[in-house]
Amino acid sequence: MKRYAIIVAGGSGTRMHSSVPKQFLPLAGKPVLFYSLEAFYNFDNDVEIILALPADSFSDWEKLCSDYNFNIAHKVVTGGETRFQSVQNGLQSVSEKGIVAVHDAARPLVSVETIARSFEASEKFGAAVPFIPLNDSIRFYNGHESRSLDRNKHVLVQTPQCFRSDVLISAYQTEFQPFFTDDASVVESAGFTVHLVDGNAENIKITTPSDFIIAETLAKSVKSKVF
Repeated sequence: MKRYAIIVAGGSGTRMHSSVPKQFLPLAGKPVLFYSLEAFYNFDNDVEIILALPADSFSDWEKLCSDYNFNIAHKVVTGGETRFQSVQNGLQSVSEKGIVAVHDAARPLVSVETIARSFEASEKFGAAVPFIPLNDSIRFYNGHESRSLDRNKHVLVQTPQCFRSDVLISAYQTEFQPFFTDDASVVESAGFTVHLVDGNAENIKITTPSDFIIAETLAKSVKSKVF
């Protein structure tokens, strides 16, 4: 089946306290965003990569690609004001039936194995999302009351979230809702069932400076194992 990867890279760097968008910051020797494109390319050299970027970042991205001699084929589209809109914009470039992965550029350390599991499961079930188990105790809290929850019945979800193209395109024919925190929530709202697959622990989301420090350590560790 035709494979697509929509990589959403609309971060502004606000919570990173950086004037440079976090997806462009150097991580263990290369920009954060390079990792995601490389992971999908290493999974499948023929995957069609669609990169959703803010319009005012296009020239900065072109310069980074030139400076680092980065030549993995991809198409750049204009991201929206929200992640939801960025995915909608990316879906406009999906021209054939197949499997579409949506991945957050802020998760640079996704493994090829996680990508493979997500694609394979979505081909079988129509929708697949990687997860990792919870290690910490968790509680429900609404600002007034709290109560303990069974962590064995809850998981942390990651990206890439993979879907048959007809499922994802159909689900995104709707208006944004506040509870749409990821693609799986959009797809479930449209009446589809989501299948879970194993993710990888290194696939953390970089949001704050402390996240970046952790990602830097993990990236160096992964590179040392490979090289």
